[in-house]
Amino acid sequence: MIGIEEIKNLIAYAQEKLELNARNMQYKANRLLELVASGLEGAELEDAVYGELSLMPSETDERFSTIMKDSGSKAATEWLYNYCVCNKYVKKDVLDKNPRFDTENGLTITINKAKPEFRDPKKAKAGNSVDGGFAKCVICRENEGFAPRNKRNLRTVSITLGGKPWFWQYSPYGYFHEHGIAVNCEHTPMHIDRQTLENLVDFVDKFPHYFIGCNAPLERIGGSVLAHDHYQGGGEILPLHKAKIKTKIKDKKYPYVTVGILDWPGTVIRIKSGKRNEVVDISDRLREAWESYSNPALGIIAEDKDGVHNAISPTVIKTLHGYEMNVILRSNITNEQYPDGVFHAHPEYHSIKKESIGLIEAQGLFILPGRLEEQLGKIEQIIEAKRQLPPEYAAFKLVYEETKELYESGKYADIHTALQEELGSICYRILENTSVFKEEEELLRFLKTAGFKI
Repeated sequence: MIGIEEIKNLIAYAQEKLELNARNMQYKANRLLELVASGLEGAELEDAVYGELSLMPSETDERFSTIMKDSGSKAATEWLYNYCVCNKYVKKDVLDKNPRFDTENGLTITINKAKPEFRDPKKAKAGNSVDGGFAKCVICRENEGFAPRNKRNLRTVSITLGGKPWFWQYSPYGYFHEHGIAVNCEHTPMHIDRQTLENLVDFVDKFPHYFIGCNAPLERIGGSVLAHDHYQGGGEILPLHKAKIKTKIKDKKYPYVTVGILDWPGTVIRIKSGKRNEVVDISDRLREAWESYSNPALGIIAEDKDGVHNAISPTVIKTLHGYEMNVILRSNITNEQYPDGVFHAHPEYHSIKKESIGLIEAQGLFILPGRLEEQLGKIEQIIEAKRQLPPEYAAFKLVYEETKELYESGKYADIHTALQEELGSICYRILENTSVFKEEEELLRFLKTAGFKI
C-alpha cells in the first residue's frame, strides 16, 4: 500500500526525473491519493502513477522538439529514452537481466525472459493485433494514455517521414539499445514500396545516429503488427552492419555506385552512395525484381493461390560516406516438408527458435525464448555429469551432442562457453535456412535479370 511518505517520495522523484513543475506538485499529490484509493494494485497501479506524474503528450512533443532544435537529434532521443526509462514505460531493469553475449561467428544472442514465446504463427498474429475497437491495434497512437492496455505512461513524439505525420516511441521490452518504432499516424497495413525506402532515408537524415528498417510485410516473417505500417530502429550497430561486401556488382544505371553481395548467411545486397536518390532508385528496382521472381527449382514462388510470397526487408544506416542500404531478400513460401516455411528455421532447430525470423534476427541479433535459460542449464548439467540425454529432453538431441563434442574437444574452458558457441552456430545455420539463394551463382543469375552487371 502506498502511504503519504511514499507519495512525497514519488513527487520528489517526479520533480528530479520527470520534470514535474513545482506549481503542480500538490495537485499531483492529490491525484496520487485518489489513485491509491481507487484500489488499483501491482503493475496497473505503477502504470497509473507514472502516467499521472509524466509530462503530457503535448509537453513531451514540445520538449523533444526544443532539444532537437537547440542540441540536435542525438540529444533529443537520449532525453526521450531516459525519460521513458524514468517514467517506467521502458522496463530497463527487466531488460538488463536478459542474458546476452556475442559469438565467434559474429552474431549476438539474447534470451528474452520478459516476453512470451509465440511458437504458433496464428497465435503470434493474434497476439500482435486487435480487431477493431479503440485503438485499432496495439501500436496506434490512440494507445497513448490508454488504461485498458496499461499505456498510461506511454509517451511518443511527432516526426515527419515522406511529408506525412508519423511518430516515434520506444519499446517497453526492447531487444537492443534504444529500440524503438516509427509508426504511421494513419492505421494503414504494412507495405513496402518506393515511398517506404524514401521514408527510411528521411529517418536517418533526421536521426543519423540510429539505424532504421522495415520488416517484410508477410505473415510468418517477423512478429510485427502487419495491420499497421511501422519501422524498427535504434541506437545499436547490429552484426549485419559490420559485415563486408564479398562480391561487387554494378548497377547499369549507376555503375559508379558501390553495390555488392554481403558476406552474410542470409541473402543480402548492399547499396552505398552519398546520394539518397541513387540508393532509393537501385533498392526499389531490386525490390520490384524480387517481388516478381520465381524459380521453382529453388523453391522460390513469387505468388500462388495462397498469395504473395516474396518481399524485401530493407534496413539503412548513415555513415561518413553517405547512405548504406541493406536489402534482405525474404520469402514465406511453405511446402509439405516445411509447413512453417521453406526459408524459415528448419525443424531440427525449433527447440531453440521456432518463432519467425524477423528484421532484427535477419541482421544477426537473435532473440531466443526465456524458457531456454532453464532448459539449457539442464543440458549443461547433464553434459558435465556425463549422463545420457533423458527422454524429456529429446528435442535437444542436436544441441546436446554438438555441445558435448565442443566441450570435450578442449577448446573451451567451461561448458557454459561451449554451449554459447553452439547457440551461435545454430543461429547462423538458421540464417542460412532463411537464405533464398544457397549458391552465389544462382543469386548472380537473378541479379542479372534485375538490371545489374556481374
